[in-house]
Amino acid sequence: MKRKNKFFSGKSLFLKYMNVSVIIVFLSFLLLGVILTMTISGYWYNEKHTTLATRAENIAEYIRINLRNARTADNGRTDFEWINSNYAQYMNEFLHIYAGDVDSDIIIVDSNSCIVMSVSDNKRVTAGVYLRNETVANALSQNSTFEKGNLGGAYSDTRYISTKAIYSRNGIDVMGAVIITTNTNDIDSFMNMVMQIFILAAIATLSMSILAIGVFSYNMVKPLRQMSSAAKQFGKGDFSVRVSATGNDEIKELATAFNNMAESLSASEITRKSFVANVSHELKTPMTTIAGFIDGILDGTIPEEKQDYYLHIVSDEIKRLSRLVRSMLDLSRIDSGELKLNFQKFDMLDVLVNIIITFEQEIDRKRIEIRGLDTITPKVVYGDKDLLHQVIYNLIENAVKFTNEGGYIEFNIIESLERFDFIIKNSGIGIKTSEIEHVFERFYKTDKSRSKDKKGLGLGLYLVRSIIRLHGGDISAKSNEGEYTEFDFYLPKKSETKKHEKK
Repeated sequence: MKRKNKFFSGKSLFLKYMNVSVIIVFLSFLLLGVILTMTISGYWYNEKHTTLATRAENIAEYIRINLRNARTADNGRTDFEWINSNYAQYMNEFLHIYAGDVDSDIIIVDSNSCIVMSVSDNKRVTAGVYLRNETVANALSQNSTFEKGNLGGAYSDTRYISTKAIYSRNGIDVMGAVIITTNTNDIDSFMNMVMQIFILAAIATLSMSILAIGVFSYNMVKPLRQMSSAAKQFGKGDFSVRVSATGNDEIKELATAFNNMAESLSASEITRKSFVANVSHELKTPMTTIAGFIDGILDGTIPEEKQDYYLHIVSDEIKRLSRLVRSMLDLSRIDSGELKLNFQKFDMLDVLVNIIITFEQEIDRKRIEIRGLDTITPKVVYGDKDLLHQVIYNLIENAVKFTNEGGYIEFNIIESLERFDFIIKNSGIGIKTSEIEHVFERFYKTDKSRSKDKKGLGLGLYLVRSIIRLHGGDISAKSNEGEYTEFDFYLPKKSETKKHEKK
């Protein structure tokens, strides 16, 4: 069965955009055609109205000046009585000239609707014929009229009809009316020609518009289709797909943001896998050690005189497991916003000294020189003692771990009006410049191949920074590779941390 292309299906954004665009363009042309037709028809109607009305008025005035009165014969026919008998001939010639000039029929009727003179090939409007209809009645009762019709059936086609009443010389009595008619074939032909030209132009323009819209829509939707395809790959665990970002518009911004998201997801996935592997290893190794030594003690494999030694190892492994679990719990609570700070006053120097004593055995083994403690005076800070203890512990643990044998660890606490600055500096291999900006990221480990950092999960410094920021402070690191590493963090004084008390 042939697979249907979703790009051309009814649900495709491309087709939806195309359909809407084509409909809009079509309706625009339709509206333009209606406006054009109405404009041309209105202009032509007004032009005919003005021309015919002017001619009718001129003829009516000419007759009024030269007409004495109207008389009715015995047979009921009414005729005009001219001031000069020659005017009838002159009038006839005059009407023929006017009729030919505007390509129209000219009809003169008396007050009884009887045709007195006529310039027309239509036998229904010759002299002596009565035109008793609404148009003629209006012409005799009103000053002038203009309409579109067939003169009460006198014509078989539709015509423009302009009328003008003929008044007597006193300007009061209506002696008759002038009726000028002209056919509408010329305007109809002209409008047909205009519409044909407009329709051809509209078809050509619409075709080009559809092509242009199609190309534009395709190029516009293409990155979206790529994103859709990439998102499906992401769902399958493949984060290597990227979307091409071209142009300088919102689509490019979206594609760039999508690629940045993909980079972040890819990095997060790598970090997650590394974290799972590290956690699995960190949990498995001490648990295996603990189980092995406990089993050895229970089954007698380990002699009684060595049990205390191995029980201390078991205790150390349990403590390491406890630290790992606590770090994971603290990380979870920080991310969820559930970690509450227990603010209190305490001496940071006491915390610092107690933690250094904890690492005394390792410090002595590596012959590390401790500097600066003799110059530090007691510093009373305001914060969560347990969490800040964890901060100092993690920093000193890192310092002891990476300080070279025979090297040094230097401490300093600087107090200012607004805050305390804590500096821990150690000699050793240092940190690469390219890695400095990443050391506080979650799960990040500097040089994973180093044996000194094999037990690390990359959570320590992330937790350190998170805890310090919860206190309103911050931490930074600097290093000279092969010489030293220095961590500097500050804590605001009590006046800056009151907001935490209220929480």
